[in-house]
Amino acid sequence: MLKRIEELCAIDGVPGREEAVAEYIYRQIAPVCERCEIDPLGNVLALKKGRNTPARRILLDAHMDEVGFIVTYITEEGRLRFSPLGGIDPRVVAGKPVFVGPRRAYGIIGTKAVHMMTAEERDKAPKIDELTIDIGAASREEAEKWVSPGDPVVFDSDFVCFGDGFIKAKALDDRAGCAVLMDIILKEELPCDTWFSFTVQEEIGGSGAKAAAYTVDPAIAISVETTTAADIAGVEEDKKVCFLGRGPVISFMDRGTIYDRELYRLALDTAEKHGIPAQPKLGVFGGNNAASLHKARGGVRPMAVSMPCRYLHTPSCVLKTEDIFATRELLFRLIGELGAL
Repeated sequence: MLKRIEELCAIDGVPGREEAVAEYIYRQIAPVCERCEIDPLGNVLALKKGRNTPARRILLDAHMDEVGFIVTYITEEGRLRFSPLGGIDPRVVAGKPVFVGPRRAYGIIGTKAVHMMTAEERDKAPKIDELTIDIGAASREEAEKWVSPGDPVVFDSDFVCFGDGFIKAKALDDRAGCAVLMDIILKEELPCDTWFSFTVQEEIGGSGAKAAAYTVDPAIAISVETTTAADIAGVEEDKKVCFLGRGPVISFMDRGTIYDRELYRLALDTAEKHGIPAQPKLGVFGGNNAASLHKARGGVRPMAVSMPCRYLHTPSCVLKTEDIFATRELLFRLIGELGAL
């Protein structure tokens, strides 16, 4: 599964440009699914048959898109102006290498040198609209040979294993979730029929999940995600949210969803029953596709199972491998529990 995560993270797929990710997933899972299709928005929807048909249709969802940027303008000097695709902190952007457009032009996100800044400027993070991407072009005409307004921009960041079971890469949010669901589809005999969706455009509002849930019409939906872990130096204990190495994170509420109380308790009880480490998300922060999933059609009971991730929405997302495998095990067990409801 770690090899699959590495392969998925290497694919470029900002919101609206997830085609290559979708094709990778579809090509691998379609042969073992009862149904598998790519819908008009680009979502991959799959039904994996199990031993029984559940009384309530179950959907597990992970999003395919990653945070990035979109080119908005090319200056006379050949620099690129851009806007964010997803919630990206400008403090992590300056000086980072990127690839731009379908030809993957190499570039560096540039800002004014620190010794040329005023004291006031040095005390503030630069705004995105104060930054440009330098692709080595000497003029607008030269830059236009490589890129155009509307082209996607992705971080250049390799997959790295380090320390005691940690991995670093771009796009772990949420390619790790995609890999976990793929692993369940490819390797497990499921206790009941289960739907899976690999959705587009989560980072800009969750429109893919809204369409997927409308099509599948589930009674219960699990958003399989990564979520912010602040278990780092300088953060107060009650603000650390969740911790790497303590297993999947179960949410009771975030900024988009109040989760089903019974399902929240079921997730924690199932983890305890099977000896799987798990932890509640200690705070109301962020959001995910559950905000779209739970409002589909006449309403869907939502659950979120996430992997704790340091440095979310940066080129250097960090997960711990034991949390990934514990999340996979919990989700498989939850399919059985939900199928029995």
